[in-house]
Amino acid sequence: MAKSYPIPQASNNPKDFVIATMGSHSALQILKGARDEGMRNLVICKKGKERPYKSYGVADEIILVDEWTDWNEALEEELMKRNAIIIPHGSFIAYLGHERVQKMRTMYYGTKEILEWESDRRLEREWLEKSQLMLPRVFEKPEDIDKPVIVKFHGAGGGFGYFVVKSPEQFYEVKRKKYPEEEDFVIQEYILGVPLYIHYFYSPITKELEIMSLDKRYESNADSIGRIRAEDQLAANIYTSYTIVGNIPIVVRESLLPELFEMGDRVVEVSKTLCGKGLFGPFCLETIVTRKLQIVVFEISARIVAGTNPFIEGSPYTQLKYDVPMSTGRRIAREIKQAIAAGRLDEVLG
Repeated sequence: MAKSYPIPQASNNPKDFVIATMGSHSALQILKGARDEGMRNLVICKKGKERPYKSYGVADEIILVDEWTDWNEALEEELMKRNAIIIPHGSFIAYLGHERVQKMRTMYYGTKEILEWESDRRLEREWLEKSQLMLPRVFEKPEDIDKPVIVKFHGAGGGFGYFVVKSPEQFYEVKRKKYPEEEDFVIQEYILGVPLYIHYFYSPITKELEIMSLDKRYESNADSIGRIRAEDQLAANIYTSYTIVGNIPIVVRESLLPELFEMGDRVVEVSKTLCGKGLFGPFCLETIVTRKLQIVVFEISARIVAGTNPFIEGSPYTQLKYDVPMSTGRRIAREIKQAIAAGRLDEVLG
């Protein structure tokens, strides 16, 4: 069904539009990117959480709400009056949910339908399998565990609630002590290697896939537990936590780049058979690289990820391609600006 947007259809002027996002996750980068491209911006914040956006001075306008449940018809009317284009990110999806996003009338950058494929682990695996990517084994039930596995609860944000066990007995012990109410989970083979998060950008305007940057996550206490002697870890009865605290930039060995590009290409092509316009804009393949340099994909994020935040002034890869500092946030704004100027805005709205 064709969508009708409350936009000045005759306008090819990006200044008639506003880049808008939720105050969390990668909003600072998105707001600065819009300003760097000469576009107006605004951020919607929970009261008491607006200080970073005031302190860094990156927002042209700050709209305050008491709770995210206040993202309602009245707020949407305010956004539509401003010809706002919403840029989604991880917190946006986590707080509002893909069902509410589907019903939004405000202009939205990206394909809404792809969120269902990203948020449902079974659909996500089907997508990645069709893209001919190497995936970890999934165990149907705890009784099948016969090697180290990582247990992930559905919707666990930022790695919160992940744990590693190597037997059914260990699984039930941890679950009983730590997560007795949780029943929606996936059990994945634990792959030993280097975590590598690949930040892509696909443009439906230019039909080009770009690798913008790469990172690894600093996870607490998984990344600090090695500073404690094994006997002390056992004595302290420490449960390893994979909650993400920050992001560390990575430059990957150059010989891996051709394969990383091909992986991204296949994911985009398969997405076009799954829904609507398919996947476009920023996305991330979350991988482990083994000692044999096999790249195992364990998840996809179909929007901007927080791992792009170290690259507000660009990455080594965007420095090769662009003559200005190009963050993923700025790349989004440039895509929107070019689409508006060419009369093709509908092509980047979901």
